[in-house]
Amino acid sequence: MGAARALPAGQLPLPPAVPAAAVQLLDQARRGLAEAAGCTDPRERYATAHLAALRVAAAVLAARTRPESGSRRPRSAWVLLAQVAPELGEWATFFAAGAAKRAAAEAGLTRAVTDREADDLVRDVGAFLTVVDGCLGEMSAPEHVSYPRPRVVGGTGAHDPGFRR
Repeated sequence: MGAARALPAGQLPLPPAVPAAAVQLLDQARRGLAEAAGCTDPRERYATAHLAALRVAAAVLAARTRPESGSRRPRSAWVLLAQVAPELGEWATFFAAGAAKRAAAEAGLTRAVTDREADDLVRDVGAFLTVVDGCLGEMSAPEHVSYPRPRVVGGTGAHDPGFRR
């Protein structure tokens, strides 16, 4: 084992550098999110936003994992994200649940996505990107940190303290 380097008094250690691939994926996600926000067709807006979320997840995977050797069955980015970054597990579940809707939107099914669903996803991907920016700044989030959760639309709203009838 190597000796730890002593830091001058009062100086905090720098966090590990985020790999270039992760930075590039986050940049692509930001551009994709901006593109999604400008789409007038809700199907295109939804699919483009979901792809941006996948790029955000890929950035986390690029920052926190090493390539595996050998031939393994491909796994969902969302499954891998939940394993590699448990603090992002709810986000992974949320976006995995939207994968079928994204496929339907990409297939051009007329009623696949509403304007509201597309707008909500664009907002949620923006929140996810913000959370991941914070996580990658730390490279390992402490368990006591509380992150925003995806907002689930539907139901009566009776359980939402901010809900007004």
